Amino acid sequence: MAKVKVKTHSGAKKRFKITGSGKVKYQHTNKRHRLTQKDTKRKRIARNAGVAGSANAPTVKKLVPYL
Repeated sequence: MAKVKVKTHSGAKKRFKITGSGKVKYQHTNKRHRLTQKDTKRKRIARNAGVAGSANAPTVKKLVPYL
């Protein structure tokens, strides 16, 4: 019997990418609007991509099985 395909979570596929080594990459929050009143350090840290922790990564990988 053929394996049943799993639907990809539409919201998760827009927010996460799986790296070549299998880590889950995402963009930090707080970079969209009202940037003048946010601290420069906060904005600078948010520029870099984040990597999901070991507790959350398996959950994200289930939501985006084909990325």
